[in-house]
Amino acid sequence: MIQISFEFKKRKFAPNMAKVKKYNLTLEPEYDFDMIGICSHHSDYRLAWGINEVMGLHLSKADEEFATDKVKKHQSSFHSFYEFYDEENMCSYFLIKNVSGTRFLVSEQPKIDYLLFIKEPNSVDVSVWLEKLNAVSGVLAAYSFDPEEFESIRNISL
Repeated sequence: MIQISFEFKKRKFAPNMAKVKKYNLTLEPEYDFDMIGICSHHSDYRLAWGINEVMGLHLSKADEEFATDKVKKHQSSFHSFYEFYDEENMCSYFLIKNVSGTRFLVSEQPKIDYLLFIKEPNSVDVSVWLEKLNAVSGVLAAYSFDPEEFESIRNISL
């Protein structure tokens, strides 16, 4: 939640009789992606290959690492990731490693090894995806998460 405060001083005829009106504007961030947490002991390239085989995607390693936004006390962290844009469904997929050294992409879920973000998920049924992901060799478990549950998601810009 983002809060913005405005203060307006309304002066009357006498200079010592100032009246202050305060307005609060509260903005809730909206997320245009679905988030699936994956537990796996496989390396990122092996997991991406398995997902590509079962899901019919073409996830490929990005040239640069995924960087989180630096916010207040939180330092930026860099994570290995794979991406694919599905032109037919106009949907982007990002497979991002949750752990980088001692930092987590989503610190509230330290037991999740990878996160699969589906951006603009208009034609994707997450329950079907979970079923198929659990069938991927090397996936121990896959879970759907609501991005609004996690404070650390605000540091992620997809």
